[in-house]
Amino acid sequence: MPEPTLAEQLAAFAARTGRTPLPEPVAASVRQRVLDILGLCVAAVPLPTSRAALDLVAEQGGRGQAHVVGLPEPVPAAQAAFANGVLAHSLDYDDTHLPSVLHPSAAVVPAALAAAEAGGADGAALTAAVAVGLEVTVRLGMAGYDPALNNSVFFEHGQHATSICGAMGGAVAAGMLLGLDERGLRDVLGVTASMAAGVIEANRTGGTVKRLHCGWAAHSAVTAADLVRRGFTGPPTVLEGRFGFFTAFLRGQADHDQVTDGLGERWAVPDIFFKPYPANHFTHAAIDAGLALRARGVPVDRIEHIELRVPAAVIRTIGEPLATKRAPDTGYQAQFSGPYAVVAGLCGGGGLGVALGDFTDDLARDPRRRSLMARVDVVPDDECDRIFPYQFPAVVTVRTGDGRTWREDVLTNRGGPQRPLSDAELAMKFRDNVAGWVDPATADQVVAGVLDLAGVADVGDVLRPLTRLRAGSD
Repeated sequence: MPEPTLAEQLAAFAARTGRTPLPEPVAASVRQRVLDILGLCVAAVPLPTSRAALDLVAEQGGRGQAHVVGLPEPVPAAQAAFANGVLAHSLDYDDTHLPSVLHPSAAVVPAALAAAEAGGADGAALTAAVAVGLEVTVRLGMAGYDPALNNSVFFEHGQHATSICGAMGGAVAAGMLLGLDERGLRDVLGVTASMAAGVIEANRTGGTVKRLHCGWAAHSAVTAADLVRRGFTGPPTVLEGRFGFFTAFLRGQADHDQVTDGLGERWAVPDIFFKPYPANHFTHAAIDAGLALRARGVPVDRIEHIELRVPAAVIRTIGEPLATKRAPDTGYQAQFSGPYAVVAGLCGGGGLGVALGDFTDDLARDPRRRSLMARVDVVPDDECDRIFPYQFPAVVTVRTGDGRTWREDVLTNRGGPQRPLSDAELAMKFRDNVAGWVDPATADQVVAGVLDLAGVADVGDVLRPLTRLRAGSD
């Protein structure tokens, strides 16, 4: 009997998981990720790109069963997945897997939520499907990770691994919720591979198209599952075949063992990093260092010099050109500034330490913050290099006018498996993200429902409270 193909092994894993209880750490992680994504969707509603996505879905209309954050009337499942996927990834505040640097939940959760409503699935089925979808996404992303490069081969080719792998994982999740059998789950991978996409040139030269990527991935996922349900089929060798996924996206440079080793026994899902702060993940340890130094009593107004030491590979993102990073013009630019990250921590903020309200255009141009940022140097650090990219560490040293030197080493990221966020902390992040859009009682209702997801009979009950939002101010 021939060895099962990679897609067949993933399909068997998905079918098996749908019939057996999840390990509790995996189920707990899924509940947290669903809550996180819903809060991010609400927080992203004011963005012009979000309005464009919501308007497009509303104008296309049509009878539907799936809900979209910010839209009162349900729409077709694929459209709901698209809109929620756009919202979920638009603030760069969604979770991250390391070292693949994937953002798995922003594609998988919207696809699964839409398919669950369309298929009449309950919260327990949704939990299992999201878990499988995230696992498939991460494993495909890791198949394209090159340890010698310390980077994803997808990225080296200009491809957005998040949307490409997220479409595949989201499709398996959607297929489970729409009732596909093991053969259908294999086929849905074969069909989705022809629909997965994402080009990351916007990261280099600008444009808002990256916000579209997880929406399109989620749309592709639900559409593929629906097509397979209606008779479409895919090649069983879609991943490793001569003209398959790994050839098309990775030129065949893929580690097949990452897909199947320990499948169903060793889960990647609980190890995906949450983002406690709404900024580029490379800046998070710098924020933590600033917060810690503030808590230790550093006299901020007497700081003469700050040295931010980070892995050499991240300096081009958060430290170059230094003059620009020391003087961001907008809140968005501040999200990618190492100097701003340290200063934001030193000055203190909302949420879990620094929140969306700490990344405004006014604060980016604030004279006091600009003065502090002008004193920050961003330099490479050998110890940080040894840890990267399994963590995004930082070492911050501050010299004050009284001759004292203060140092803070942050070698593991808050929100990762070594420093996990609790249910209470993620509920705080959710409430901060929905503040002004959802009244506190409704926010509490959503938190309670999601954190008891296995007991939810109708997934729509979780989403409906977020479809009619207030004006966005308290």
